[in-house]
Amino acid sequence: MKIQGRMFIWLSVFVLAMAIVYGVWSKEPAGTTALFLAFGLCIMVGFYLGFTARRVDAGAQDNKNADVADDAGEVGFFSPHSWQPLSLAVGGALAFLAVAIGWWLMYFSAPLILIGLYGWVFEYYRGENRTQ
Repeated sequence: MKIQGRMFIWLSVFVLAMAIVYGVWSKEPAGTTALFLAFGLCIMVGFYLGFTARRVDAGAQDNKNADVADDAGEVGFFSPHSWQPLSLAVGGALAFLAVAIGWWLMYFSAPLILIGLYGWVFEYYRGENRTQ
């Protein structure tokens, strides 16, 4: 976390310099204000990460002798045979297309999304894994 804190502090220095240069050259108040607010956000995140890094255990990224695998977490379980993400993707694409074409398209996308969600949640509650 120390590295990310330093990165945000240096980013805030850069954004402050650009805000001053932009404000002097452009004399445009909205963009200058936005850049100064971005500076404030960067400095807040940087100080928070630096403050937190001193109080938590050092991760593998802060150790110069660490390997990449030392910071790897649990990979998790991914179902190799599931067709549910395809149903969710088609339903989601139709739902976003409904915003551009017309809301009537939601009548076709909502059932696909609901079927995909229901199937994804309960796909391992069939056969041997079913509870009675």
